[in-house]
Amino acid sequence: MILTKEEALKLLNEHVQNPRMIQHCLSSEAVMRALARRLGKDEDRWGLAGLLHDIDVEYTNADPLTHGLIGAQWLEDMGIDKDIVDAIRMHNEMAAQKPRTTVFEHALSAGETITGLINATALVYPDKDIQLVKPKSIIKRMKEKAFAASVKRENIMECEDIGLSLEEFITIALEAMQAIPDYNEFNK
Repeated sequence: MILTKEEALKLLNEHVQNPRMIQHCLSSEAVMRALARRLGKDEDRWGLAGLLHDIDVEYTNADPLTHGLIGAQWLEDMGIDKDIVDAIRMHNEMAAQKPRTTVFEHALSAGETITGLINATALVYPDKDIQLVKPKSIIKRMKEKAFAASVKRENIMECEDIGLSLEEFITIALEAMQAIPDYNEFNK
């Protein structure tokens, strides 16, 4: 079973209150949908994984040993399809305690992680306007380890495991986030 976007948003809002975390989940959904289009995968399934991957983040207080596992279990108990649940479970490699193996798992890991680097890049622009961000700026920031230091560059590099160069991956992700209506409202 998969949820409609409306059902998924309702579920997300029941579990996540922080507006920035909601922004991250919406960004992850947009990136995952764009990746699905590019790779010929199911946009609804991939979008759902992006939207709900952090459903347990507040419940687990982002504990690296439990975050992802709890949310995956909730979704599994609801009857959400196994590949979606597995991708969500595997997005946090510390909790999963095994390597990601599928294109879906690598895409979610890279896709949800790149959103942080893109958002951080937008925030250093004078207007904080994501529309002004260029892929080359993100690539430059990717090389600056001190910039957005919590963003795991190795997760972003999993884009290569799904057959995309870093430049193409960043372009796809940035364009997906730039298409989110009122994105800049979250950064005011």
